Amino acid sequence: MERLYLKNYRNIKEEDLAFNPTLNLFIGKNAQGKTNLLESIYLMGTGSSHRTKSDQDLIDWDADYFFLKASIIKRTREMTFSYGYNKSKKEIKIDNNPLQKIGDLMGYINVVLFSPEDLQMVKGSPAFRRRFLNLEISQVNPYYYHNLQKYNQVVRQRNLLLKEIRANYAERKKKRDLLSVWDQQLVDLGSRLIKKRLEVIERLDILARLTHRKITDGRENLKMEYKSVLGAIEEQTSREEIEIIFAERLKEDVDNEINRGSTLYGPHLDDIELFINEVNVRQFGSQGQQRTTALALKISELEFMKSEIGEYPILLLDDVFSELDSLRKSHLLEVIRDKIQTFITSTDADAVNEIQSKYNLYSVTEGQVELSKGSD
Repeated sequence: MERLYLKNYRNIKEEDLAFNPTLNLFIGKNAQGKTNLLESIYLMGTGSSHRTKSDQDLIDWDADYFFLKASIIKRTREMTFSYGYNKSKKEIKIDNNPLQKIGDLMGYINVVLFSPEDLQMVKGSPAFRRRFLNLEISQVNPYYYHNLQKYNQVVRQRNLLLKEIRANYAERKKKRDLLSVWDQQLVDLGSRLIKKRLEVIERLDILARLTHRKITDGRENLKMEYKSVLGAIEEQTSREEIEIIFAERLKEDVDNEINRGSTLYGPHLDDIELFINEVNVRQFGSQGQQRTTALALKISELEFMKSEIGEYPILLLDDVFSELDSLRKSHLLEVIRDKIQTFITSTDADAVNEIQSKYNLYSVTEGQVELSKGSD
C-alpha cells in the first residue's frame, strides 16, 4: 500500500498518509487511534472490521459519514480503492468502478492481522478458529467466500423451518417434505467448504510445523487436524464421500434437529485441533506454547497466501510486541524483514530498537498522525 486517505474514520478527522514499502510503525499511548489505522487497512482488504459488525460504529462522532481511499501496487499495476459509508449507503470502488457486493472485494488487498486477541485462536472457542480459516481461504479463493455466504444463508433458512416444524405439529409432515430441499443445498455447499478446508489445513499444517520448530529450536512439533461434527473425515476423503456422510447424518438425526430447532451438522460447527508433541494445546498447553502456536499460525498464513497469489499480503501487527518475548519477537522480525509490507502499533517507542530495516515512524496523538521519521 502506497498511500491511505482517511476522512471521519473513528477519531481520525482527516489524514493523507504515504507509507514505506516495507515497514511502518505507529507509536502512541493507548486510545489515541493507532488501532483505527490498522483497522481501516483491514477493512479495505476484507470489507469488514475485526472489531465491529456495524459500519455505523466507524464514523466519527461529529460526522455523518466516513471515507477511505488507498492506492496500492498489485503485481506491478497501480490500483485505487475507496470505501465510503454515510449511515444509509455503502459504496466501494476499485479504480472508480463500483462493486456490486462485498465479496467482489476479496483478493485485491490481501491482509493478515495479528493482535493479542489472536491468542483466542488457540485457546478460545471453535468460532475463532473457523473465522481464521474462512478468512484465510476467502482472500485467495473468492469462490469459497461466495459458497460460504450461500451456505450460511441456507443454515439460517433451514433453522427457521426446523423451528416452524417444531411449533406446528399438525403440518409437520408437509413441512418436513420442504426440509429435503434445504438439505440438498446444505449438503452440496457444505461438502464443498469442508473439502476446501481439508486441502488448506494440510498445507497450513506443514508450514506451521516448520515455523514452530524454528521458534522452539526443534524441541516441539505442532500438528493441525480438522475436526468435523460429521465424524472422521480426512484430506483424501472425496467430496462425493463427504456428501454421502453429510446426508446420512441429517437423515439419522432429523427428529433431534427439529426438537432443538437448529442445524446440528455442517462446517458451521467444525473445528481445528492443535497439538504440540501430541498434547492438545488449547486444553493443556502453557501460555508460552499457546503464544508460539498463535505466532506459527500467523506466519504460516503469510507463507500460504504467498504460495497462492505469488506475493505476500500486508501484515498488520496490533500491539503484539507486548505479548511476545524477545525470542518470538526476533523470529517474527526476521520473517518479515525487507520482504513483507508491515504495519506495527506499539505504546513503546523502544519497540523500534531491534528493527534493522528501513522504516517510517509515525506518532499518533488523539487521532492525529505525524511522520516522525521516514526512510526511502
